[in-house]
Amino acid sequence: MAYMPDPVFASLFHAFTSDADSTGQSLTACMARQRAEDPLLVYAGSDVALFPGGGAAPLVESFRRRTRGFIELTAISHLPVALAYLGRMYALEPHSDAWRRDAERLLQRTRDVRERNSTAFWRDYVAVGSFAGQEEQVTRMTDYLCRVSIDYLERVLRDPAALDPEILRQEYLEPTANPAVPVPLNDLMFATFCLAFMDIIVRITGWLQEHVYQWDRLMVVLSGQSGRPTAGLTWGSNNGCHLIWAASDGAIQPEQVYLAPYAPAFEAGMEDDPAKMAELEQQYRKLWLNTRASVEVSRLMFPGHGSLEQDAAALRMSDMPPLKSIDDRAGMAARLRRIMEDPTQLLSNSVADILIDQLRANGNRPELLEIPGFTHIEYPAIER
Repeated sequence: MAYMPDPVFASLFHAFTSDADSTGQSLTACMARQRAEDPLLVYAGSDVALFPGGGAAPLVESFRRRTRGFIELTAISHLPVALAYLGRMYALEPHSDAWRRDAERLLQRTRDVRERNSTAFWRDYVAVGSFAGQEEQVTRMTDYLCRVSIDYLERVLRDPAALDPEILRQEYLEPTANPAVPVPLNDLMFATFCLAFMDIIVRITGWLQEHVYQWDRLMVVLSGQSGRPTAGLTWGSNNGCHLIWAASDGAIQPEQVYLAPYAPAFEAGMEDDPAKMAELEQQYRKLWLNTRASVEVSRLMFPGHGSLEQDAAALRMSDMPPLKSIDDRAGMAARLRRIMEDPTQLLSNSVADILIDQLRANGNRPELLEIPGFTHIEYPAIER
């Protein structure tokens, strides 16, 4: 006979945990009434919403879809990784033409980008406010990255042996004595990561500081997938936590922030449907308060027996290798490896804390940033 829980015991179980009117749900409802006026911040994979409380309409900002230059910078940032992927494809299937087709496609599209690249393009078309005045440096960096990548793609199409990992590293990724590649491509990856993520940090920090008034009462939910499906599941691996903490100037506490990868989906544009947003707000508030209820009760039940309260500063990107200085190439390489090797990391974690901490220290002024692989670098003159 198949086992079934005893109905009398099951009834007691449901009375506390899972019935619609269970004791757990009743406490959550009580807390919701007490905190109905408190603000709620929902930080999703590409968008952020602030529900001010008291039934007020939410404020919504997008930090990827509306980020100028994100695609352009990420496109060129991917080139060194693309070469490494081609090398891996060739190693696995040397007699297949798959790697060659991809190499030819990358070569043509990189040529097209190099032709499109100009100071006017970055200044007038992309027009990223956070690196205004540095468009010439971005142009030279882009030309250099494209030129070196084009040269190497043409080389591997002539001689696939150049896709050997050791040759690729010594001649392209981190050359030590190659006048044709004076700036290692690893540095360029780091610089483009920084530039692409910089505008997100500047805009979202400014947006949060403009609209959040009660940091001590703020309820925060990081919802849904952020980056790779396996990434950003802890405070140390989700730079959204660090960004919110820095924007609050350290006022926000880890216990106010819950990461909920399976929370209801939210994205910019939903604010056009007030009924849907009101429903989502109630779901997010219930999620936060239901989680919070057990935290508060545990402290009443077990005082003096330890606590899971943590210092936000100690949690800041704790899994990421330190960068000793702006010129620490070994540190940059270690961070790039970490975010590629560790599936729990967000790709932007390689640079996020460096930028967030500098911006916090300088009043969110991007013109004062020192960007590894970019600031103080003398890129070769553009060749036409």
